Amino acid sequence: MPQVVLVPGLWMPAAAMAYLGAHFARVGFATHLFSYRGRSPFDANVERLARYAQAHPGAHYVGHSLGGVLVLETLNRHPALAAGSALLLGAPVRGCFAGRRFGRAGFGRWMLGASARLWEEHAAEWHRPEPLGVIAGTVALGLGRAFGRLPGQNDGVVCVGETEVAGMACRALVPLGHSALVVSGRVARLACTFLREGRFE
Repeated sequence: MPQVVLVPGLWMPAAAMAYLGAHFARVGFATHLFSYRGRSPFDANVERLARYAQAHPGAHYVGHSLGGVLVLETLNRHPALAAGSALLLGAPVRGCFAGRRFGRAGFGRWMLGASARLWEEHAAEWHRPEPLGVIAGTVALGLGRAFGRLPGQNDGVVCVGETEVAGMACRALVPLGHSALVVSGRVARLACTFLREGRFE
């Protein structure tokens, strides 16, 4: 039975991915929910996910927001890990304008913890042969707008341009806000198609 590992976003419990997990289970995937502390050092979370991956060889990976950043970095750093594919949902892999703005305040820096450095602008690349898919939201509905407007198309937290990965196989834009990406039937259907076929259509 094919496996899929689901990785939630910052401040979110693994159970936040349960809706997607139920859809994957219905089409024949064994689902695994990976939990981590988003405020912990990112490198430590990378190694935790790498160890978890060793127990699920050949699994597909679906990560939301910071969870997507974690999936991308873990699989890139550990090319020997066997994986089926990777799918990133609203993942700010190139940094995050909203995160940088939120981190200017003392409370924001505390909330972001050791993950704050991830929000600086940087390149994002995929170095593996397995297909990498990206889904990004285009409805500006999310906590990132609490401090003002975000540039360009965005999901209220992450800008569409911040989700681009050099080497990705495909990307889909959906009219959803950031948190809605993990509870959307449309996203679930796109995700199931991608995990089976390595593309959205």
